[in-house]
Amino acid sequence: MITTLKTLLTNSLHLATDKKAWLALVAGLLLTLSYAPFEIWPLTFACLALAIYSTHTHKSEQQYGKQASKRAAKYGFIFGIGWFGAGISWVHVSIATFGGMPLVASVLLMVLLCAYLAIYPALAFMFATRFASGPYSYGLLLLCGFAITEYLRGVVMTGFPWLSFGYTQTDSPLNLLAPVIGEFGLTLVCIAIGFALYRLLFTRDFKATAATVLSIALVFAITHYTRNNNYSEKTISALLVQGNIKQHLRFEPSEFWTTMSKYQDMTRRHWDADLIVWPEAAVPEIEALADSYLAGLDSAASFNNTALITGIVDYQLDTKTIFNTLIVLGNKEQGDEHGHYQYLGKNRYQKHQLLPIGEFVPFEDILRPIAPLFDLPMSSFTRGDEVQNNLRANGLNILPAICYEIAFADLVRGNYHNQSDILFTVSNDAWFGDSHGPHQHMQIARMRALELQRPLIRVTNNGISGVYDPISHTQISMPQFEADILKVNVKLIQGDSIYSQYGNWPVWIAVVLMGILGIAVSRKP
Repeated sequence: MITTLKTLLTNSLHLATDKKAWLALVAGLLLTLSYAPFEIWPLTFACLALAIYSTHTHKSEQQYGKQASKRAAKYGFIFGIGWFGAGISWVHVSIATFGGMPLVASVLLMVLLCAYLAIYPALAFMFATRFASGPYSYGLLLLCGFAITEYLRGVVMTGFPWLSFGYTQTDSPLNLLAPVIGEFGLTLVCIAIGFALYRLLFTRDFKATAATVLSIALVFAITHYTRNNNYSEKTISALLVQGNIKQHLRFEPSEFWTTMSKYQDMTRRHWDADLIVWPEAAVPEIEALADSYLAGLDSAASFNNTALITGIVDYQLDTKTIFNTLIVLGNKEQGDEHGHYQYLGKNRYQKHQLLPIGEFVPFEDILRPIAPLFDLPMSSFTRGDEVQNNLRANGLNILPAICYEIAFADLVRGNYHNQSDILFTVSNDAWFGDSHGPHQHMQIARMRALELQRPLIRVTNNGISGVYDPISHTQISMPQFEADILKVNVKLIQGDSIYSQYGNWPVWIAVVLMGILGIAVSRKP
């Protein structure tokens, strides 16, 4: 026992004086400033360069292999702790406010989540260091390693693809590449630039910089000569309604009618818009019991030749299933003068990618009794189909995503078709208070618009609600934490982006080729 304690103390002291451990941690922490709302996007490259430097814990950077890979994994893990510890600190706001857990337990839960996510960059650095034999094979294999681990982070245990490096470039000049290589490709571009910067600063190697510049220039050329998106002749007026309902009141039965009346009153003077949108679960009453209210909205929208899309909870009494749903009221097709709302009509969208703990609880028989965090209201949803039809609203094809789904690029693209007019997402970020979480959420949504080259309409309970144009790169939004409406003209866009047609396949082909080249260089005598 004494020997074990002595070993732990020795290791702790060593870690406390380990300069590269601190460097890796600081690089991860500073990376948060690259994302919204700070958006210091060049910092991404510097942080990655420092992270790469910190994984080289040996005197000669030409030393690779088994022992070096273990050290690389350690420092990669520390980098990940900083990256996610600061980057998703907003998660703790919801745990502390609504979780009903002691502070120590909630902090421990956050540490476990960050430690889990930090495993992925640790594996990427370990992989590259283990199989590389020199700096250039290391750079190629590092790109492959991050491609694999970032993909896994987005799918393992339902996935958590938040804070990928590519999102830091949403407002940088590199965002012009998004319609070709998507956020996934931009993530690899960030790593390539970080590696080139590392080689330039620490080894005075200009070859990696030249190769990176030429590669990015090639992608820019492809982007320029394959651009197929421009404004159509049609512009619509959209009304976004942000109710700002307090989170603790949203599912209180005594407050249902107050909430529903508020949204109705805020909309009443603006029925002249072509499209009216309300947030996720803006109608708190379950759909089967809100038929008269919905029928009234349907008639009002139809009378004014418009359509209204709202979030609502659909609890189906016969099957005991519950869906987080979007429905369309009023005009569905152009020239449809009379909306006919019907419960369980086909013109609806049911959320597929559910939020762990918030919308479903794994091992619920064990976890639900532990704390209120695992027994939140509306935490037993059923998945909708992965591929669903676009919503039809006043002659428009609306590509929907609910809340957390917007972070899953493949899911959103899977529901895109060349007649999709608008990317539409709803959310309720009241769980996260005045943190950087809602800003990151909006940034992710804007990246989806850049990839698909479709105007974005995003409406939430308390912000950030707004409209984003991926061609002009302009955003119009309303203030957070206020009950407000935004009426804005939206220019529609025609044509298909490379990404919308092929997704990440071009990037994966490049990753495979880099992997083959990296292994070949490693085995070269």
